[in-house]
Amino acid sequence: MLELKNLNFEIKSENTSQNILKNINLRFENNKIYVITGPNGSGKSTLVKLIMGILSPNDGEIIFNNKNITNLSINERANIGISFAFQQPITFKGLKVRDLLDIASGNKNDFNMICNYLSTVGLCAKDYIDRQIDSKLSGGELKRIELAMVLARKGKLNIFDEPEAGIDLWSFENLTKIFSSLKNSITIIVSHQQKILEIADEIIMLKKGEVIKKGSLKDILPFIENNKCFKLRGNNE
Repeated sequence: MLELKNLNFEIKSENTSQNILKNINLRFENNKIYVITGPNGSGKSTLVKLIMGILSPNDGEIIFNNKNITNLSINERANIGISFAFQQPITFKGLKVRDLLDIASGNKNDFNMICNYLSTVGLCAKDYIDRQIDSKLSGGELKRIELAMVLARKGKLNIFDEPEAGIDLWSFENLTKIFSSLKNSITIIVSHQQKILEIADEIIMLKKGEVIKKGSLKDILPFIENNKCFKLRGNNE
């Protein structure tokens, strides 16, 4: 279980400060999928970066499996089973795909296991197993490899920041199948897309740094449409 208690985050400059997240109180239960949504600038990505430890809150606590992890580093959080997939995946010059999957799983994977991870995300192992993780790979390829790493890691808490970015030609059905396969953990997804909202056990809507609505898609959809606050159904309007 993951709990966020009175979480606040602000950016301070010499003369001013800007509140990005205000008094966030949320509870994420095991074996469920959560989608965080809301307009641009509402604090969605900031929130998941706080959970991963990429950013540190000004106030509040983050409790994971009854342990206060508020002051733990990114590496320490990774070691207790928290995984993070970036909106824009990073490259690892000098490392091959097989190396990253071995690191993610903590074991030496045989070809069949690597093939299983890569085929699940729509890549052929023969074509990618010895590819280097560098700028020669497209954004979509990097995104899929990152998803394969999450599968290999088998984390207790998996966080995805707009995972649909860069994989337009890959069907959403396959993407949502991956998320459903992770349902024995806590899965948190930042997304605007209805196909992803549809698989959520709970949707959390942020606006101006605050939680303004929680519930099922049935509960949230009219609120979204009335506010016309962000892209839905793949629409840019």
